Amino acid sequence: MTNIALVTGATSGLGKAVATALAEEGRHVLVHGRDAGRATAVVDRIIGSGGSAEVCLADLSSLERVRELADRVTAGHGAIGLLVNNAGVGAGRPPYRRRRLSEDGHELRFAVNYLAPVLLTRRLLPALEAGAPARVVNVGSVGQAPVDLTDLGLERHYSGAQAYFRSKFALAAFTFSLAEELAGRPVAVTCLHPASMMNTRMVRESMMPPMSTIAGGVRAVMNLATGPAGATGGRYFDGVDEARAHEGTYDPALRDRLRAVTAELLAPFLDQARR
Repeated sequence: MTNIALVTGATSGLGKAVATALAEEGRHVLVHGRDAGRATAVVDRIIGSGGSAEVCLADLSSLERVRELADRVTAGHGAIGLLVNNAGVGAGRPPYRRRRLSEDGHELRFAVNYLAPVLLTRRLLPALEAGAPARVVNVGSVGQAPVDLTDLGLERHYSGAQAYFRSKFALAAFTFSLAEELAGRPVAVTCLHPASMMNTRMVRESMMPPMSTIAGGVRAVMNLATGPAGATGGRYFDGVDEARAHEGTYDPALRDRLRAVTAELLAPFLDQARR
């Protein structure tokens, strides 16, 4: 197993704290972010504390940039042992009515919270298998709402909160589908709600008072990233406790339809062998 770990959204909040914790455990951490200055600051802090890290820049709202990120990681390392899909866009500031699109024309939260981690994970599967046993940890949320496959862009009755909930539902469904797909292969894929309303910028932006600490979220992520709980794929956790995601995420028919639609959206960015 390789000690290389990629953490997306690692320049602040939970991602930054998880990257630091992984470095303290001896991992070489690929610190992903959009801003070079902030990413470099995290890497410098890790190295200054005796750890090992490097900067990986990419804007996950662009699927082409996601593809380039995956390909740079693969070219630079060949094998990785851990991918933490942590980066995300929250519900936004109330009343959550501003609908924004990604570079590719997708609803922004669906693009960053769902399409980006799906594409990144699929393009990194060869590197993960080369670094086996490997793990993928998808940072989701207890806030989940079924996706409407006829309105993935939430063009009808839009709200940022609903877009966020749908993206996290889709991420959990992807987790379970990919875990089934990888059965018997040495890559375990899990998903979790790290903690409720942590004291992060995303929560403060939503105008909700923090209810838990980032440290609690780090414990939950590390439980799956490096602890024995994360060795078995297809599981969902609420904090450090195994739980049930939204019941709809376990529906095989819905998951099949979501997988087919997603494959069509991502087709231009995936080699045929990696779909």
